[in-house]
Amino acid sequence: MFRALNYRNYRLFFMGQSISLIGTWMQQIAMSWLVYRLTDSVFLLGMVSFANQIPAFLLGPFAGVISDRFNRHRLLLLTQFLFLIEASTLAALVLTNTVNIYYILGLGVFAGIINAFDMSARQSFVVQLVEKREDMSNAIALNSSMFNMARLVGPSVAGGLIAAVGEGICFLINAISYFAVLASLLLMRLPKVERKVQDTQILKSLSEGFRYAFGFAPIRDILVLIATLSLFGMPFTVLMPAFARDVLGGDASTLGLLMGASGVGALLGALYLASRKTVIGLARVIVVASVLFGLGLMAFSFAQTLVLAMLSIFVVGLGMILRMASSNTLIQTIVDEDKRGRVMSFYSMAFMGMAPIGSLLAGWVAERIGVGYTLLGCGVICLLSIIPFVLGLPKAREQVRPIYQRLGILPEIASGLQVASNLTSPPEGGKM
Repeated sequence: MFRALNYRNYRLFFMGQSISLIGTWMQQIAMSWLVYRLTDSVFLLGMVSFANQIPAFLLGPFAGVISDRFNRHRLLLLTQFLFLIEASTLAALVLTNTVNIYYILGLGVFAGIINAFDMSARQSFVVQLVEKREDMSNAIALNSSMFNMARLVGPSVAGGLIAAVGEGICFLINAISYFAVLASLLLMRLPKVERKVQDTQILKSLSEGFRYAFGFAPIRDILVLIATLSLFGMPFTVLMPAFARDVLGGDASTLGLLMGASGVGALLGALYLASRKTVIGLARVIVVASVLFGLGLMAFSFAQTLVLAMLSIFVVGLGMILRMASSNTLIQTIVDEDKRGRVMSFYSMAFMGMAPIGSLLAGWVAERIGVGYTLLGCGVICLLSIIPFVLGLPKAREQVRPIYQRLGILPEIASGLQVASNLTSPPEGGKM
């Protein structure tokens, strides 16, 4: 389950990111609570999320070109340092009681610009840290485990700190946490990566990446699925403060418990994926996860007690990470190395870029029909969104089979049995 940690560089990355992500989740909870406390507006909750994530939609493809052309390690050092500056500025504003919604929106846009480049470089960089390709899926699953362990710890700690001393300390802790990831990046010993000579025209390079990603059905179908989840599913996190306070009658601690329950479900899902030894069958996992996510979100919309809300959001977290991490693993497995940065930028664009539009839309709808009905509608749409993916699976499996054959992923080849016959005749099976 933890075999990717045998690689020194990945182990450093894992430890640094684990610390930093706890701070990131603390800041996210503190930010949501701060905005709702200052404005009492569900719409402005969505607007802050929109400001923070829309740059990923606008700049994501260009960030992918940069990631394919330049040293990803150096890019990450720069983005993490800029995140440190952003969190420190936010902490200073809150602790000195000079913060307002305009500062928050401005810093959100700044962080979003950084994140557009950070996500593309980071998603592609992880693959460089694992020497054996068969351990790549484990590394991606462990990344999800790390993310959701932080998601479990960060909100729980933040809820208590906000109730005790206010939001400012959470922002300060997040700023300090970036030193851990900067140290881990500086301690890495990375081999020199030979890159193919890229065309000097950025737009041409971007067009090539777009044609590759959306001209290949397996990658295109996954990107569409992720975009749908991000647009209609992820806004539940934006509406969580309103749900905790107005529906459940709770406070910041209630919000922390809800986010923690979602984090437990996501962590268990990530650990399950880490225990898998092959990518074969992940498409089936995506289908099951999508059903769990949709049903969980619908159940959450009806919850009137904290216990039922936590059980429902646990299922939502489980379905969400199974769908997201499985999709990430499949794309990382089948993508060509020289186009990895651009394809992962489209993944980030689908994941982070569609979320702000969904958040803004969900905030606008929630102010008119209520949080509960908005979440119910989101759950129904997410449940229906899996139908086109299922219908396209037979064709996608046929297209992915030669790639799995070339990589030695199919059982017949991976086991070393009948190698000669498999090279001259089509394999009997193999699932995406």
